Order: sequence, then C-alpha cells, then structure tokens
Amino acid sequence: MITRRKTRTITVGNVNIGSEHPVAVQSMAKTDTADVDATVNQINDLENAGCEIARVAVKHIEAAKAIGRIKERTNIPIVADIHFDHKLAVEAIGQGVDKIRINPGNITEKNGLDRVIQAAADKGVPVRIGVNSGSLPENPAGHDRVADAMVSLALRHAEIFRKKNFEDIIISLKASDVVTTVKAYRAIAAEVDFPLHLGVTAAGIPADGIVRSSVGIGALLLEGIGDTIRVSLTGDPVCEVETARRMLTAVGLRSFGPQVISCPTCGRCQVDLVGIVTELERELRGVRKEPLVIAVMGCEVNGPGEAKSADIGIAFGRGTGVIFQHGKAIKTVSADRAIEELLALIKDEG
Repeated sequence: MITRRKTRTITVGNVNIGSEHPVAVQSMAKTDTADVDATVNQINDLENAGCEIARVAVKHIEAAKAIGRIKERTNIPIVADIHFDHKLAVEAIGQGVDKIRINPGNITEKNGLDRVIQAAADKGVPVRIGVNSGSLPENPAGHDRVADAMVSLALRHAEIFRKKNFEDIIISLKASDVVTTVKAYRAIAAEVDFPLHLGVTAAGIPADGIVRSSVGIGALLLEGIGDTIRVSLTGDPVCEVETARRMLTAVGLRSFGPQVISCPTCGRCQVDLVGIVTELERELRGVRKEPLVIAVMGCEVNGPGEAKSADIGIAFGRGTGVIFQHGKAIKTVSADRAIEELLALIKDEG
C-alpha cells in the first residue's frame, strides 16, 4: 500500500486534486484552440478514453476567446496553458476556464503576474505554477543544479502568490531528463503541501516517451508523490491517457476495469497466446468491473500458479486450457473457445 504525501485539496472544475482524492489523469489537446470544432472533438475523445482534465494551448487572443465556446460543448475541466503574455490568462479566466497554467520563467512583463493572481482570485480559479527546465532564466548544467534551479523558481513564485493570499496552487517541475525530474519533485515535495502535477516533458514518441514517463512518474508515484499526471507523448493524446491509466493501475493507485496479466511466451507455448490476449483486451474495452485480475498463461510451468492467484485465469496446454476461478480449476476448454468462456465468467463476476 502506497502512503501518499499529504497535501491540501485544490478543486479544478468538478475534480478535486490532492492526497485525499484519486490521482487524476490529465492530457492536452493538440489542436489549434481557436478551431473550436476540432478542439471540442479531441477533448471529447480524450474524455471517452478516460481523461479527467484537459489542457489547451492559448497562444493568442483568439484562442483565449474560444474557451467559453469550447466549455459549452465539453464536460471535463479545461486548463489554459499560458506562456509569455499574462493578458491571455486574464481573458481565459473571463471565459470561464477551470485552471490556468503559467510558466513563471517566461512571464516577464511588470505587474503581469499580479494581474493574473487578481483575476484568478476574483473568479476562484486555481493556478498551476508549471516550471520547465527549458524555460529557466539561467542555463545551469547537471541534474542537481537544474533540479535546484527549478525548485527555487517554483518556490519564489509560490511565495508571490501566497503574499497576495492566493493559495489555490498546483506545482509542476518538468524536465525531459528523467533523473532531473525525479530530483526536482522529491525536493519540492519536502517544501510545500501544494498538490503536484507529475510529468516528464517532451518525452518523445510513444516507444521512448512511455518508457521515460513510466520510469520517472512511476518512481514518484511509488514514493507517494503526485496528485495529477500527464504522459507527454509526440502523437495521439489518447495514447497519453491510456498510458497514464495503465501506470496508475500498475502501481495500485487506481483501477479502471479488468486487468489482464499474461506470460511473455516461450518455446513451451502451444497456442497463439498473443492473438488470444489481444482479442481478450479488445473485448474488455469499456468493461468497468473492478478490481478484477485475469491471468492468461501459455504453458504449465508457472501458468497454473499465476492463473490460480488471479480472480479468473487460464493455463494452456496443447490446444486446450484449464480455467481457474478464485484459485480452483473449474473446467478445461479448447483454445478456440477460451475467450468466449473467459468473457462469460467475467460477466458473472461481482
């Protein structure tokens, strides 16, 4: 059981963020925010995949003004991502956005931050202080120095907010380097009780980004650090959501439906295990029974043991498989009927 770091609760739209609440899954629309139809469609696709908070890029005033229309046609909270121009944050707040993300390293206009704080306070909109290593005013070298600079910048800006009696703050400290990211989050976690949004920025295409994100975010989650997560991938944002949900399931913090475990196969396997598992996963999409562990094992070496320890399992031999339910063998079925038999048992569970 993971003991989560204690934080205050921050409310983003209809989602509560903090240690007393589930770690929330976040992603980001990759459309031009001013294109309302495209942005609405992508946010709704993200919601259908299980996203709980969606961020949009606000790069000009047209994008900021589109937020009100986007919110009319979407359900999950919307975060406005602001860089350089504080006036975009003020407009987004006026349009009813649910949270503002600012990068304090690149908002430099005099009194700009003060105006954002005042507008957010007036509307009760929380702010994420999102520090990226690439946006640091200086250019330090080395994991420790970069992490320290990120933490220092976040703390300085958090203090600016607190001096103005604004405490609805979430903090993120993202680097593309996993070690730097983990060091920064560990350090900030010891300094403040604000919720933390986790991510490894610019993690790359899925083949690389899933690994980097899983190592970095996963390490922190296992230490109890983190209250929202975003897996930043170059590609379809739905993949970000699916990866985040799998990550939270893997560390035992959330359960989103049946979990399939399966062996890697070897020369002992005498069935098309890859095909069977792939089809079973496809059939289970949308099934919300939880928690439920389904084991699909390719041979008799560790198959019966793993299958018996799951809620439902099957261990295959030559063209047949023994089905287990709660540790007991209940029937032997042919390989071509395995999925049908497993789905029937899953339907009866719970």
